[in-house]
Amino acid sequence: MVFSSPVFLFLFLPIVLIVYFFLNKSAKNIFLLIASLFFYAWGEGILVLLMIFSICINYLGGLGISATKGALKQVVLLSAVAINLAFLLYYKYLNFFLENLQQAGFLQNLYVDPIVLPIGISFFTFQSISYLVDVYRGEAMVQRSPFDLGLYISLFPQLIAGPIVRYHDIDRQIQSRSHNASLFSRGVIRFIRGFAKKMIIANPMALLADQAFNAGGEGLPILGAWIGIICYSLQIYFDFSGYSDMAIGIGRMLGFRFLENFQWPYISKSIQEFWRRWHISLSSWFRDYLYIPLGGNRKGSIRTYVNLFIVFLATGFWHGAAWNFIVWGLYHGLFLIIERLGFGKRLNKLPGAISHFYLILVVMIGWVFFRAENLSHAITYIGYMFGIDNGENTDLYFSLSNYNVFILLVGIIFSTNLRRVIQKWVLGQIRKLQLSKRMWPKSAFEVGRVAFSFLLFIWALAELAQNSYNPFIYFRF
Repeated sequence: MVFSSPVFLFLFLPIVLIVYFFLNKSAKNIFLLIASLFFYAWGEGILVLLMIFSICINYLGGLGISATKGALKQVVLLSAVAINLAFLLYYKYLNFFLENLQQAGFLQNLYVDPIVLPIGISFFTFQSISYLVDVYRGEAMVQRSPFDLGLYISLFPQLIAGPIVRYHDIDRQIQSRSHNASLFSRGVIRFIRGFAKKMIIANPMALLADQAFNAGGEGLPILGAWIGIICYSLQIYFDFSGYSDMAIGIGRMLGFRFLENFQWPYISKSIQEFWRRWHISLSSWFRDYLYIPLGGNRKGSIRTYVNLFIVFLATGFWHGAAWNFIVWGLYHGLFLIIERLGFGKRLNKLPGAISHFYLILVVMIGWVFFRAENLSHAITYIGYMFGIDNGENTDLYFSLSNYNVFILLVGIIFSTNLRRVIQKWVLGQIRKLQLSKRMWPKSAFEVGRVAFSFLLFIWALAELAQNSYNPFIYFRF
């Protein structure tokens, strides 16, 4: 069940919200836990038992960490974390390891059936580890209710594709949270914004990007290759940030306040800044639970570079069991190291347009590795972008209808913070008018925002009705 499906939009979510607000406070968490497990079982079937087992293991692990001291406490933590990682390694990476060992000449007679990857396992595994580590560090109290811990791990808004919600950011909200019309309405508007990002921008861009990357042996002209990667860059941003907006919006409807996951990453002027704005919950997770424990930048330059290498190796590997993801992670890590070596200071002295062009170019080339089927495909596609072995496949140009060109331009504009700049200016004008005793402008602004959101929702529903392309990219992670 995906957020952008009719079943979710018109059946699951309305039923959950109606029942939730009719229940008394003591029953809300139990109901959300049941609804979340049902949501997961809808798509994963029997694998929901893995989720339940994960809840049990982490519940016992948290109690064990709380009840022990010294070296034993550390042993309990490491054991519980190891169990979480063992599930992730088995389901996500076992086939990858075996394939590479067999290609190297080992275990030739061993055959293992392909393992079905549980959706969202990377996300709920990292959330579980954050709970254990937060309890170990004393940053959060141990959760003594297995149902409340189960709700944290399985909460359906961010279960499948994030953002990664850390336990110490939400533990008090699980115990007690407020509900009001203002928070609910902001949640609805945020959900609609994410739904519109997915249906109106990400999906049309996905069709164009797929056409470019599926060109095969026919090759692409230079312009076609660049159009394809620009479309994919917009697709992955609006797809993933759209899902995050929908998750944050549903959270607000239910009284939760999840942290932001994106802050206009494409306006960045360095790779360092990009990772402060892109998938913030993942980059901050690796910073706090891997980079800093490894020593961060406190143990000299060489150690800092090694730590960055390890973190971005893990970042690439987290995204998928394939060499192109690993190369993508190391590619970003390499540019971070280059910027730390002094290039970052030079970037700061350059005109903003030049440093921004650098960032966009580096990121888009990186996205080729992320999108391509394998390393060979990625290298071939990058060759097309720079005039190597180009073909004459012009099918992509025929798909660039006036509507698709319009959406492409809309995507480029709204991948910047222009909307926020305009909104800030409008609100500033409203405040000036209100200071002069005119109280109607703010109400007019709110009415206009609601009306615009309603029109966006209708537009997105129209796209849903005529378009079957609906998967979220990060579902496979």
